[in-house]
Amino acid sequence: MTMFMFNLALAIVWQAVTGTFSMGGLLIGFAVGYAVLWIARPVFGNDPYFWKLWHIIGFFFYFLKELVVSSLRVGWDVVTPPIYARPGVVRVPIDARTDLEITLLANLITLTPGTLTLDVAPDRKSLYVHAMFIDDPEKVRAEIKNGMERRLLELTR
Repeated sequence: MTMFMFNLALAIVWQAVTGTFSMGGLLIGFAVGYAVLWIARPVFGNDPYFWKLWHIIGFFFYFLKELVVSSLRVGWDVVTPPIYARPGVVRVPIDARTDLEITLLANLITLTPGTLTLDVAPDRKSLYVHAMFIDDPEKVRAEIKNGMERRLLELTR
């Protein structure tokens, strides 16, 4: 978190030096600050900030892809005459343990069109997920577990 604050401070300094205060200028300043911190990383030691930022960017694009694909699938099912949906509820065992991890995972599942997190099991070791397309329950479990949950836990741990 300290490195992020350094990076943010460098972005603000960049804004002050260039004299342009805008979102684009802040993003450029953030990128320049990251490059400066990357060059100076031997001074800071092996800080996880440098690889976590790439994981965050990768997760953003992964979730964006999931959002687009599921939106198109739901949209196609709504627009076309035959109904392809096979809705159902699936119990998905999870490795997330903290409240933050469970909440983030449940919300990310719910934000994806065609899926909805219904409940967390009392033992907090599984989620109950309603999915619009369940051809194979094991496939749905694997997609959540090996896709979204794995990537989320890489960020939070």
